[in-house]
Amino acid sequence: MTPLLEVRQLSVWLGEHCVVGPVSLTLAHGESLTILGETGAGKSLLLKAIIGALPASFTSRGEIWWSGQALHTMSADERENLWGRVFSILPQEPSLALDPLMPLSRQAEEVPTLLRNYGAQASRAQTSRLFDSVGLRGHEPKYPVQLSGGMAQRGAYVCAVSGGGEILIADEPTKGLDDHNRERLVTMLQQYRQQGALLTVTHDIEVAEQLGGTIIVIQQGDVVEQGDAGAVLAQPQHAYTRQLIKAHPRHWAMLNHHQPGEVLLRVHQLTMAVENRVLFDNLSFELRAGEVLGIRGPSGCGKSTLCQAVLGLRAPLAGEIEYLQPLGVGQKLKLYQDPPSAFASHVSLGTLVDDICRRYQIADDVPQALMKRLHLDPKLLQQSASQVSGGELQRFAILRVLLLKPKLLIADEPTTRLDPSTAQATLTLILEATREIHCALLLVSHEHNLLHKVCHRVIELSAEAAVTGEEDVMADQRLTASG
Repeated sequence: MTPLLEVRQLSVWLGEHCVVGPVSLTLAHGESLTILGETGAGKSLLLKAIIGALPASFTSRGEIWWSGQALHTMSADERENLWGRVFSILPQEPSLALDPLMPLSRQAEEVPTLLRNYGAQASRAQTSRLFDSVGLRGHEPKYPVQLSGGMAQRGAYVCAVSGGGEILIADEPTKGLDDHNRERLVTMLQQYRQQGALLTVTHDIEVAEQLGGTIIVIQQGDVVEQGDAGAVLAQPQHAYTRQLIKAHPRHWAMLNHHQPGEVLLRVHQLTMAVENRVLFDNLSFELRAGEVLGIRGPSGCGKSTLCQAVLGLRAPLAGEIEYLQPLGVGQKLKLYQDPPSAFASHVSLGTLVDDICRRYQIADDVPQALMKRLHLDPKLLQQSASQVSGGELQRFAILRVLLLKPKLLIADEPTTRLDPSTAQATLTLILEATREIHCALLLVSHEHNLLHKVCHRVIELSAEAAVTGEEDVMADQRLTASG
């Protein structure tokens, strides 16, 4: 039987330099194939080569076959015509894939209308069923900015699959999602596989294990291991695969904490609401200089809203936030959850770093040393934010805030876009750097193992949404000692 997708010796080139491959794979109806590897390994480039969407500076070599048809001999326009019809594409950044000026329902309904020539009523009926199936009933009229991260990812999924493509290509589909939303999306991917085939890129070992099927492990563009997912992850043969598995936060060592200093920040009976909906109430805590305080909870429970309140960007419904030590310009900073939205896309990363160094009179060797510690190639300075991987951009965001040596750093899911190995190295650097300057760190994450290993204390924000998948939040805060 002819496979839906067959790739033979596919490689990706930048000029005369091979950056990915060669890779060979087959994918039949009802099958799942997962590409696993660290941030920047070339996983997303491989997907783009398969669908014919490589950036202008890259080229590909090898053969790509769909149901016996040679895609590698087609023109760019012919291959683009297959997007949505053959390849349903779930992109890495829903916030960038969704139109911010268009309601979610309209975006989804356009897909079958344009790709399948459905009438308005038929398109609405199909997308309505999809919205129901992913738990978004009632949220269709909303704009992307009104959605939580998990809801935006499910909305992007509806837009991707409403065209009825045979092969769903999912690029890091679960990054940034809490445990409940991650499990929900994995279930959606598994269900889609039953009607077609699934090709997924991820750095999440647990997701790769849940999806099953075949797994390909890529290290710096090279395939180092390939086979049945269960067998490869249970008994990895290559040292790199073993390294990826051991880098999961549950295997991390407990951090040796130093004694925090004086109280920097005091939150007293804080109540936060969005659109007259209470997220949490009567939350009180103190944050000391040099302390690492974790904030954990499901999507939509108010973690990011709490961060905004602490920074003075959102007014509370009740309660107060008091700074006991004065903080000047650049001494109260945030690492944002969505790196692409925090960078100007029209200038190089090198220009952005140089601007900061000039503005705050930072010596040239300081960013160079930090880049080395963050495992950032100096060549990336010539690229714009849109030309580097999500993990690389997150590390540039970390570089940018550490250059200013803040007294308070709020890190909103700082490692969610990173593979476990890079996440561990990056978070270790954040902790070391903040400890050196006695900076208080408010660390937001949905990863229990991670917070338990690195924080002095953890605030748990619980939500009814964690069980029901709905957006309404119950007030239930629990301050626990970690360790």
